[in-house]
Amino acid sequence: MTFHATVLTLYPEMFPGPLGVSLAGRARDEGTWSLEMVQIRDFAIDKHRTVDDTPAGGGAGMVLRVDVLAAAIDHARKGNPAAPVIAMTPRGKPLTQARVRELAAGPGVIVLCGRFEGFDERIFEGRGVEEVSVGDIVLSGGEPAAIMLLDACIRLLPGVMGAPSSGAEESFENGLLEYPHYTRPQEWDGRTIPEVLRSGDHAKIAVWRKLQSEIDTRSRRPDLWERHSGARVQPASGARREKKD
Repeated sequence: MTFHATVLTLYPEMFPGPLGVSLAGRARDEGTWSLEMVQIRDFAIDKHRTVDDTPAGGGAGMVLRVDVLAAAIDHARKGNPAAPVIAMTPRGKPLTQARVRELAAGPGVIVLCGRFEGFDERIFEGRGVEEVSVGDIVLSGGEPAAIMLLDACIRLLPGVMGAPSSGAEESFENGLLEYPHYTRPQEWDGRTIPEVLRSGDHAKIAVWRKLQSEIDTRSRRPDLWERHSGARVQPASGARREKKD
């Protein structure tokens, strides 16, 4: 089954962009996944091909019209009715590796890229659109975020990364950040590769890597560490243990 990506955008020329090179580009050439760009402006209903209007209630900027967006989504769904429709927006639920795995296991995805002040709110319930954020940042449009989402999915498709285990120990796959890596030269600028990695003792190396993953996650991403450690110590009843002072 080919993973089919449809991108609804006002700037189709931004694609495939980075998705046309390296692993993603080769996989596309081999037919592992396919990409279709849909120009939202094609679904405008006036001669000026207007896609936006002023915000109800006043305010700066412009808002993408719900009728235009709905028509574009309906068109995209005809080509891949089982694919989820995802809108890239900072108001969405943070994208996780778990969600990426779910998407990569499906028939593809329809990605809606916003511009201006965003989308008319009615489109989300009216067309069952999932809101997704790639971080607490504001971009000039949803296209860079869409590329990030698709790249994350494509690399998980069968055969794209080579061996099935290639991504098994990467950051977020087990709820932790990945352990640090080293390579030659053994010494650089007074800094050496940790001795355990030069020992040849694979059991000790595995223990060291797990410990480093935990240390780095705890110090760099306390939010991830809390979820990871909380899941491990949570009682069978599902209730969290109360912390004692």
